[in-house]
Formats: sequence, C-alpha cells, structure tokens
Amino acid sequence: MSTQAQETREALGARLRGFRRDAGFKSGRAFANLLGWHESKVSKIEHGKQNASEEDIRAWCTSTGQQEHAEDLIATARHIDELWLEWRRQTKTGAESRQKKALPVYARTKSFRIWQPNMIWGTFQTADYAETVFQQAVEFFEFPNDTEAAVARRLERQRYLYEGSRTYQVLLGEQALYSNVGGGEVMTSQLERLMAIMGLVRVSVGIVPKAARTGIWLGHSFSMFDNKLVLVETFSAEMSVTQPREIELYAKAFATLKNSALYGEPARALIKAAIKHFHE
Repeated sequence: MSTQAQETREALGARLRGFRRDAGFKSGRAFANLLGWHESKVSKIEHGKQNASEEDIRAWCTSTGQQEHAEDLIATARHIDELWLEWRRQTKTGAESRQKKALPVYARTKSFRIWQPNMIWGTFQTADYAETVFQQAVEFFEFPNDTEAAVARRLERQRYLYEGSRTYQVLLGEQALYSNVGGGEVMTSQLERLMAIMGLVRVSVGIVPKAARTGIWLGHSFSMFDNKLVLVETFSAEMSVTQPREIELYAKAFATLKNSALYGEPARALIKAAIKHFHE
C-alpha cells in the first residue's frame, strides 16, 4: 500500500470518527453495538487499519445523521482502491481492458520518464515480443486469453511516439537486452526495433550497463507521466502514485539512474552486442 493510499484511508477514518463523536457516541463500542459490528471494526476503520466498504459508509452516515456526505466518502474509498489495483481485478475479463484504459493517459502526457531494469518498455515492443509478454501473463494470472486484442491495444500507444511534441526519456537496464522473451528471433527483431526508435528526435534511450557504478539500487520498474502520475508494477498489483512528494522521489531516482546510463554510440554498442548474442 502506498503512503498516499494509507494517508487517504486514515483521513477517511478520522472524518468518520468525527461523525461518530458529533452524534453523541463517545465510545466505539456503543457505536459498534448499534450497527451490530464487532467493536474492533470501528476502531480499525477510524484508524485507517481496515478499508470501509460502501455499505459500511452508508450505515455509518445514516446512523450519525450525515447521509448527505455518504456519496463523497464512498468516492474517497473508491479512490483508495484505485491507488492499488490487483492484477487479478484488472484482468478478470482479459488484458485488453487494461491496455485500453492506458491510452487516455498516454494521450494527455507530454513528458514520459521510464525506468525498466529487465525488459523492453511496452511502447517500444514489437508485436511478437508483446504477444509473448501477454501469453506469460495469461499463464501466470490465469485470466481469459485475449492476447491478440491486448497486443493491438498496446501497439496503439506507438502512434504517440510520432504525434505532437511529446518527449520520451527511457532508461533500460542492460539486462533488458538479454531477458529472453520469445526466443532468439523475437529478441533480434525487438532489439533492431529499439535501435530504430533511438533515431527518433523526441526519444532519448539510455542503457545502464550491468557493471555500471550506480548511485541507487536498481529497484523496480516505474513509469512517470509528466509530474502528475507514477505507475509502479509488482507481481501482484499496480500502484498509482499521485502525491507530489512521492513523485519527487521517483524523479530523483530517475535522475540518479540516468547518471549511470550510456547514450548514443556507446548505448548502441551494447544493443549490437546483445543482437550478436542472440545470433550465436
């Protein structure tokens, strides 16, 4: 759970606690008895230790005479859920819906900062590479197989590489050039595609060599969209970071990693070496 999500949950709990006290319930036990809940539930919600469901919020507001605030608080609770979305929830009908959801974010963004330590960033992927990635996800998460549609949606992002005045700063770990996604033929095509993309005017691609001296641990991948949103992917969920001070940390991490990267011909040399590896 992100710091922002936890702080929002605690703020929601504090507001509900105020409603309880204003209604004359001095203790959580008396209020819990009224609602037919275990008293620990009231305490956990008020201190941000447990999510309040929509039904919980409606019952709470009704019992304290604060019905007019119920919908706003429910919207707040939903926002907490959006800050940390499990992949199983996002892909319950397949991967295409998640890919489609990303398109408006890409359309709005003017400045992209991307860190991928061990794979090629989605917008740079070839169709064959992306197909393998989605097939792996289908097997791992066991969601409906709509790989063809998901790949098509992912490839839609690539038009933004050529439209408008967007800028792309993309950092890849050298491992991303060697993580074998789909076999030698797929990897060779993908790496050649990466070389071509490096020639685009508004695209900057840096490679952090495996033996480079770094100023911070390589950590997990993240994608920054202007200074408004950071998406962080884990094996279980996707976290949305929107709080300014947290975004500043990711910007600082990106700048630190950038100091370890190679660009231009030195970066191309690393890619060519990887292509040679998959030809052998």
